[in-house]
Amino acid sequence: MIEFRNIFLLFLTYSIIGWLIEIINIYFYTKKIANRGFLIGPYCPIYGVGAIILTFIFNYANDDLFGIFAKTMIVCALLEYTTSYIMEKMFNKRWWDYTNRKYNLNGRVCLENLVLFGIAGCFLVKFTNPFFKNLITLLPDSIANIISIASAIIFICDIIVSFKFVNKLKDIKFNSKDSTNEIKDKMYDNLNYITKRMITAFPQLKESKLRKKS
Repeated sequence: MIEFRNIFLLFLTYSIIGWLIEIINIYFYTKKIANRGFLIGPYCPIYGVGAIILTFIFNYANDDLFGIFAKTMIVCALLEYTTSYIMEKMFNKRWWDYTNRKYNLNGRVCLENLVLFGIAGCFLVKFTNPFFKNLITLLPDSIANIISIASAIIFICDIIVSFKFVNKLKDIKFNSKDSTNEIKDKMYDNLNYITKRMITAFPQLKESKLRKKS
């Protein structure tokens, strides 16, 4: 049970790091901050899944840097391609498209990203995994349990809400192959609408917010 909890916390940590990487990457190209994840919250689960797969692989292997680099590229290529394919079949949308980049495969993976993932895999195995594993084990069991349970509840709720919302958009055609930004715009518009409806139904919420500001 403790091992599963620690794996989940490690997964969540890398999912948040992945989300930050996506934010920084998009800002570098567009000078805009955009939530690139499938979910509403600040995490990209594909990064967390990839990190956990690599953690299990290299727990039982003593590879040199080239071996880590090569295996990471293979794992990330399979994970990214499979995830892109499944999500497109489920929702009729793409969350990334590399068609305009050199050496891409059906726009789902590209060599440029895989090289970066390979480098990141070396860094993960040699530095970040030992650091985060040690940090998680230093947490008292009671604190670690509270964090993992609360995070799991929020994460599952996010998955359910995001899945239902995106599923409603699968028959809507967007202008670009990469539909992430358009999906997020509609998602946040919907959340704003829900917030306004709640304030209309419960005006004391608005009064409470005003009191906090003052």
